[in-house]
Amino acid sequence: MPPAGGVLVHAGQGSVAANHVGQFVYQAAPRPVVSWPHQVGVIPRRAGSFQDRAEVHRLRAAVNGGGTAVVCQVLAGMGGVGKTQLAADHARRAWGNGELDLLVWVTAATRQAVIDAYARAAADILHTDPADPERAAQAFLAWLEPAPGRPRWLIVLDDVADPADLRDLWPPAHPGGRTLVTTRRRDAALATHGRLVPVGLFTPAEATAHLRHALTAQGRSEPEADLAALAEDLGHLPLALSQAAAYLVDTGLSAAAYRTRLADRARQLADLLPEPGELPDDQSAPAAAAWSLSVDRANELRPAGLARPMLQLAAMLDPNGIPEQVLTGDLVLLCIAAQQPLRDDGSPAEEPPKVTEEEATGALRALHRLSLVDHSPSETHQAVRVHQIVQRAVREPLDPDHRGLLARIAAQALMDAWPGTERDTGLASALRANTTALMACAGSALYQPVVHPVLYHLGESLGHSGQVAAAIQHLQQLTDTATHLLGPDDPGTLTSRSNLALWRGRAGDTAGAAEAAVLLLEVQLRVYGPDHPNTLVTRSNLATLQGRAGDASGAAAAFDALLEDQLRVLGPDHPNTLTGRNNHALWLGHAGDAAGAAAALATLVEDYLRVLGPDHPSTLATRNNLAGWRGNSGDPAGAAAALATLLEDQVRVLGPDHPSTLMTRHNLAHLRGKIGDPAGAADETAALLDDSLRVLGPDHPDTLATRSSLVHFRAEAENPTSAAAAFALLLEDRLRVLGPDHPDTLATRFDLSVWHGLAGDPGRAAKETAAVLEDHIRVLGPDHPGTATVRVALAHWRRLAGEP
Repeated sequence: MPPAGGVLVHAGQGSVAANHVGQFVYQAAPRPVVSWPHQVGVIPRRAGSFQDRAEVHRLRAAVNGGGTAVVCQVLAGMGGVGKTQLAADHARRAWGNGELDLLVWVTAATRQAVIDAYARAAADILHTDPADPERAAQAFLAWLEPAPGRPRWLIVLDDVADPADLRDLWPPAHPGGRTLVTTRRRDAALATHGRLVPVGLFTPAEATAHLRHALTAQGRSEPEADLAALAEDLGHLPLALSQAAAYLVDTGLSAAAYRTRLADRARQLADLLPEPGELPDDQSAPAAAAWSLSVDRANELRPAGLARPMLQLAAMLDPNGIPEQVLTGDLVLLCIAAQQPLRDDGSPAEEPPKVTEEEATGALRALHRLSLVDHSPSETHQAVRVHQIVQRAVREPLDPDHRGLLARIAAQALMDAWPGTERDTGLASALRANTTALMACAGSALYQPVVHPVLYHLGESLGHSGQVAAAIQHLQQLTDTATHLLGPDDPGTLTSRSNLALWRGRAGDTAGAAEAAVLLLEVQLRVYGPDHPNTLVTRSNLATLQGRAGDASGAAAAFDALLEDQLRVLGPDHPNTLTGRNNHALWLGHAGDAAGAAAALATLVEDYLRVLGPDHPSTLATRNNLAGWRGNSGDPAGAAAALATLLEDQVRVLGPDHPSTLMTRHNLAHLRGKIGDPAGAADETAALLDDSLRVLGPDHPDTLATRSSLVHFRAEAENPTSAAAAFALLLEDRLRVLGPDHPDTLATRFDLSVWHGLAGDPGRAAKETAAVLEDHIRVLGPDHPGTATVRVALAHWRRLAGEP
């Protein structure tokens, strides 16, 4: 075959080649002189719903004036964010505006593809021999070097898979030349060649507009709210949005109906996107398969074999941020080691190789380099982010057993990372979010073979953080699911019911919680027997509810009887026995024996110090209770001094922002007001409120309690009308956060009625107090001490209103 561009000539008689009759020689045809402007390669077609994003302008600013820009991604950095479309738009604009003499578009997935594209350009411009592409490519790069009369050029290297592929193939820096690279990689080597221009997801507005334009072009119209919600479900990822829009058009589904299918985890993501031959805008792969090559490459990076199992685990957790310690704990290291290749020759080993924390972090960096995750170690609580569509694409190919195993590994990793004392409220919030995300994708795996403790722990953490309504909702769902999957008598179901009753009581539903606890106790006596620790816990909860309903003496007696059984069954030093002694002392005090309560708590503190040590949270909490009852028994100054000392220890052990530390500050301010310094108490409470708002948020019950105390302290120094207005604002928030039947809400309603009366409107005060009394009797019972207080106030305001 003749070389390309040549002609075949026969040498006849009498010619120079007469002595070679019958042989052929090649005579190259003259090459045409290249005409300018000249293009090599094909720019991808513009997407039908292309968005003129902020990245378009950043890209233009980065490459104008020469130099190199590497287009990559900031969040997750995976494929599908529109890097190629942005590069194509930039190339098309520059070409159309007459800014270029030469445009070379290279699909640069491999090193050979880059060499071949350069060789084609060299053949066009320099008439090099195409049979030697390596030499031709180097000739083209040499020609691009700065020299007088050189044309203006733009080289686009699209979808570079490995920076090493461009070794010795980077175009030179040139005042009249530009280089644009798109890649999923974020290796440091790329930044040495030019400025990184991060390409992120669509903004919510861009994502919604993308869907709207794609559907409008096909004569479709959808409610804007439905499109915005669908864009959110798809994580504002351009590739997923365009393919979802095509699916909507092809199937005739509405956006709302598509969202329902997308939320159905029984459906595969691949079934909710177009078939490969039906993809829009010349796309090469469905979104579900768009990242498989990146996963393969990440898994080959050092430490080899760890990136894939690490990504599979991260795919079970919160896409918005995973604390790094969750993914680098001891259990995770063991499980990742078990999944990596065991020997170089592929043969099994007796023990899997150990994986270090450093290697686990290296796996995260490998995933980061391939833009499959965003790893930001400085963001302590959300160090690892993974796009939700990538997570789904990673999870769905796994068989159910593998996915279930990952779910339980992730659950235990969360438990291992969860501190016993939630000193770091940001970390606790992140762990709760990750547990919630895990529940959504784990199915029944967290209930087999038993309910995983992380599900109970989530409820406890929600409740203690002040999200009592969310805790109840979670525990109700947990109870219903355990009952359905495991049966009504399963230990997991009974534990869920116990926790649910506990938090219902703390939310103010004393009667409902007591009824639930009585029913639970009947089942526990039948299933466990009277001496089982869980049965004793339910008896403790019932005694507490009895006291909250107004029967303090009955609660003290119930705890006294319970304590006998706890001593017999658990022993004197068991934590539950110590807690029982604490509760008995508290209700003894509420029943009128403040001195007895203080004496019992003083003895208990000594035992806590001996058994658990001075820094245990239970020891600190009991010291707090002791100081409170010392104050109630007639020694407020001694109680204040004890709280001041306790506060120093809590700051040291728990930190200044721990809820228990903040509560001690609250109690200390209250005592200082009680011993004659209301102005100082108000100042301390105001400072505490600032910290509570910062740490706990405006809706935490402790924050609302601090607001209530501040209003009380300031009320006497203000006019009654201002005090009433402050209580009215507090009541709005307590109604919204705690609900109408919470004891704190009832207390604020009562305070508001008092200040309306003091402001000169006893008739309004009487009417409001009568309404409070009705609810007090319904919620807390007729014998509750607070009910008696409200009755006295009602009589007072009726007398002043002229109703003797």
